[in-house]
Amino acid sequence: MWALPEIRWATIATVLFAAGGLAQLAGASAPVWWSLYLACYVTGGWEPALAGLRALRERTLDVDLLMIVAAIGAASIGQVFDGAMLIVIFATSGALEAFATARTADSVRALLDLAPDQATRLDADGTETLVPAAVLVVGDLIRVRPGERIGADAVVVAGDSEVDQASITGESLPVVKTAGDEVFAGTLNGTGALTARVHRAAGDTVIARIVAMVEQASATKSRTQLVIERVEQRYSIGVVVATLALFTIPLLFGADLQSNLLRAMTFMIVASPCAVVLATMPPLLSAIALAGRHGVLVKSAVVMEQLADTTVVAFDKTGTLTTGAIRVADVHPAPSTGLDEEGLLRLVAAVEMHSEHPLGAAIVAAARDRGLQLPSADRFRSAPGHAVEASVDGSHVQAGKPALFDATGPAQADDLTLAQVRRVVADAHDAGRTAVAVVIDGRPAGVVVLADHIRPEAAATVAALATVTGTPPVLLTGDNAGAARSLAASTGITDVHAGLLPEDKVERVRALQQQGGRVMLVGDGVNDAPALATADLGVAMGRHGSDLALTSADAVLVRDDLATLPPLIALSRRGRRVVATNLVIAAVFITVLVAWDLLGHLPLPLGVAGHEGSTVIVGLNGLRLLTDAAWRRATRSAAA
Repeated sequence: MWALPEIRWATIATVLFAAGGLAQLAGASAPVWWSLYLACYVTGGWEPALAGLRALRERTLDVDLLMIVAAIGAASIGQVFDGAMLIVIFATSGALEAFATARTADSVRALLDLAPDQATRLDADGTETLVPAAVLVVGDLIRVRPGERIGADAVVVAGDSEVDQASITGESLPVVKTAGDEVFAGTLNGTGALTARVHRAAGDTVIARIVAMVEQASATKSRTQLVIERVEQRYSIGVVVATLALFTIPLLFGADLQSNLLRAMTFMIVASPCAVVLATMPPLLSAIALAGRHGVLVKSAVVMEQLADTTVVAFDKTGTLTTGAIRVADVHPAPSTGLDEEGLLRLVAAVEMHSEHPLGAAIVAAARDRGLQLPSADRFRSAPGHAVEASVDGSHVQAGKPALFDATGPAQADDLTLAQVRRVVADAHDAGRTAVAVVIDGRPAGVVVLADHIRPEAAATVAALATVTGTPPVLLTGDNAGAARSLAASTGITDVHAGLLPEDKVERVRALQQQGGRVMLVGDGVNDAPALATADLGVAMGRHGSDLALTSADAVLVRDDLATLPPLIALSRRGRRVVATNLVIAAVFITVLVAWDLLGHLPLPLGVAGHEGSTVIVGLNGLRLLTDAAWRRATRSAAA
């Protein structure tokens, strides 16, 4: 962070400003605190000055240059403190913007680390050669061993395994891959070995396209500016022209140079947008601080202002509306086995103790949560993508895909017939759950059903957001349609889009925007990052969100609490109302002081007092949003 020059200079300027203020309050001699303030001018002002001069060279005038001129003008008439304060405000703003930009760039580059640098290529004579993944071309054969990351987008030609492709699709469980299936660069192979034929060059892989989409969206995303920035060009020109006119015109008619300069500088001081800047920033920064205390990190004042415009919220599924943790939901033992739920779970968990599969880990965790003592398992065997088996308490226990039941006949099913078992499996699949078949000694013994649990606050949040925004939320997920429909039914979402790759999510977000919506997307994974950057506002889940998602997002739910979203939008809208009130107050003060200076004689001390007084008033008004009462009011407003 400190490698960024903007942050170093802003920090030094702030320290010098604080030191100057302390020296002035302590009664130090004027040269001491003047020197500290002037050093603050140099360290904090040279970058905004350069930015203003560049803008001037392009025949535009912005607040950066006006602030520097106003700061110099303030120092020229003895008000060096006011000028130094303006310098610190603008230096800090520039530093924060530079920091955010650098973090985004670093995170995008880090995403490329998901794809391995090397891959094992199978040559024409069958030999294996370790080559850089970047040199692979379409048509090359690659060998992927257990536990390796896949080096290219390819199609499996031999072998079978389970591949964790959560980084691409967001699916919470590994996906079985056999001949003819597509695999993606950067995804993690499971326990099987695969031979695959490359069908996309390194620069065209899905992971490379994610990087490109994030960079493009970050570069082209329209920047909604703060209220003051929307009028800065005209305001700056107006103040400069008026100051020059106030100084030069009286001189043409013989006015005294010193008194005329004092009057012009007084005008620039009272007309400078210091109060207007503070009219905008304190309410938004106070709202940011308040949101932070309630578990929401809002990255900038611009974002806090934009939140008020949200008209539609789109959710990712896995890890966002759900916890992303697979757990045992139901255990269905066959009555013919004489086992109850815990008895069946105990046997299956004993076998799964030796498995590396996430489903096995969830089954073992469920058994331990129930306090079950697990027996030892002998002669463990695993068929990746199909089943695991072992000998437990003298019985041969198999657990795996429902296809296991195909090896048993109806006559062996006793009370729980094969049709009934399959009905349990079908019901689980229809509900978007995963069914693990259990066979003991060649006979169907039951089904263990696993599911990704929905967050407790999800349904209430969806309903509240529909009320706050006036539009029902949308579900955008890379998961299968069955799981998506089940979750949507449980949370009250009616607009569902499933099976989406990262670029598909981006297209859906753009479609919502083209329909006139101001889109907030809530997600957590690498696969969500392009859509988070494309949306008008991106919100990431903080506890388990990927680095790229956290960086691409405009706000972060630090505690993964979806219930904070509706009051966050309501708080933003209240913050905007406070900003509008402050701007009216600042405008009245500026108008009165400027009119006084133009039409009469405004004493400099009174002008400074009025200028500083307006700054204090709008600052204190904005600080009202720091109180917990403001959050409670926002919560009530969101629930109304």
